[in-house]
Amino acid sequence: MQAHDQAPLVNQIFDRIFELLLSGEIPLGGTLNEATLAARFSVSRGPVREAIKMFQGRGLVVKEPYLKAHVVELSVSDMIQIFQLREAVECMSIRLATRNMSDAEIDHLLSEFTIARTGENIDVLDVHVRIAEGCGNERIRALLCDELYHLLRLYRARSGGKPGRRKDAYSEHWQILRAMKARDADLAESLMRAHIMRATRSLEEVLANTTADQQGSANREAG
Repeated sequence: MQAHDQAPLVNQIFDRIFELLLSGEIPLGGTLNEATLAARFSVSRGPVREAIKMFQGRGLVVKEPYLKAHVVELSVSDMIQIFQLREAVECMSIRLATRNMSDAEIDHLLSEFTIARTGENIDVLDVHVRIAEGCGNERIRALLCDELYHLLRLYRARSGGKPGRRKDAYSEHWQILRAMKARDADLAESLMRAHIMRATRSLEEVLANTTADQQGSANREAG
């Protein structure tokens, strides 16, 4: 099979593995076994190997020579640094998008959000990506939509695991979009900053609780 013929299959395998990461079936720090994944998806190991390389290129997977690939497990400090970067970049992204997106584009985004929210299927609509795509700054778009996209989405999924956080995030997104429609860049930026700060605190709590549970389990096993 030619490389260009294999590309669509590799992308499909990448997406399916990523869904396993988002759901937590493959946990942070977990291994990606080529043979097991190939059998699960009824494909050869080649496309799985190439998909894993794509994860490596996006900083989601680490693979040392002669060792199995494993999903990154960022420390709380690493996570905070990434979310601090996200806060700075997304605040500029929302400010630019509020100025640059057309009325029709903002109305369409609001309509999509309303439909997705009503159907409780908001995950299919990444508001942050749409805003980055509409901000008019290619470097910001590339950073948020390409370089950091999957890593941020993975950790945002963890922050959404806190009870009540997902519902709060819906409301926060709605307020941000309404500020965009009003062309109030200052308010949109302020709301985005508060949204990301809440998500960061939520994720810190989730990671802290997970660490405590793991330590408790280890202590019980040792006892």
